[in-house]
Amino acid sequence: MSTPEQHPTPDDAAAETRTREIAAGLAAVRERIARAAREAGRADEPALVVVTKTHPAEDVVRLAGLGVAAVGENRDQEARPKAAAVAEALGDAAPRWHFIGQLQTNKAKHAVRYASVVESVDRPELAEALSRALVLRREREPGVEVPDLECLVQVDVDDRADEDRPEGIGPRGGAAPGDVLALAAAIGALPGLRLGGLMCVAPRSLDPEASFRRLAALGEELRRAHPEASTLSMGMSADLEAAVRTGATQVRIGSDVLGARPAVG
Repeated sequence: MSTPEQHPTPDDAAAETRTREIAAGLAAVRERIARAAREAGRADEPALVVVTKTHPAEDVVRLAGLGVAAVGENRDQEARPKAAAVAEALGDAAPRWHFIGQLQTNKAKHAVRYASVVESVDRPELAEALSRALVLRREREPGVEVPDLECLVQVDVDDRADEDRPEGIGPRGGAAPGDVLALAAAIGALPGLRLGGLMCVAPRSLDPEASFRRLAALGEELRRAHPEASTLSMGMSADLEAAVRTGATQVRIGSDVLGARPAVG
């Protein structure tokens, strides 16, 4: 008995089209990274964190199927349900979540439930809140293996006074360069936390390469005291090549992989 020929539904066709779009964007970004590394004479390439803010959980599932191991979010209220949906869909195959935005201390208890890395630790109070939340989770879930939380110190590499900085971009956070070593030492001493290295966002209207060189110099200084803190998270779509030239070990790319962010509101 013959069976009716199966035709893709409009939803199936749209899903396939979206997967192809993401695959093309991802391939282009990976080629940019590889080319930048070659041109810089590097034998290695920085890792890629795909920033998924405002894009749905289904896109994260697609990214995982395309080999993406790490994704980034900058708002807890978006990251929480998205991470839960991806975990339900993929289980242990879900990518690692990086929290990359400004995090309030009262949201630490949520972040430690889904984030493997918090890249935006910029003050001792936040580090302490993350440590308390993670230790409490371990106490309340004794049967669950909860690994240490990797923390990066976010550094403010903009020397301009507040009144001289461009308007309209909102606070980007970051510890003052002179406070980095003390904050790093505090993170390293707190239970449940693991010091991973440094992160920065290139200041708007300044040369990103100069800012990245500054972070790289701070990273070299940090590694003298903490050799394990080797991550330099810097570089986004517009300044990827400059970040690779100056030693980024990790870049954070969003729209060049996933396309324009959907309108909000």
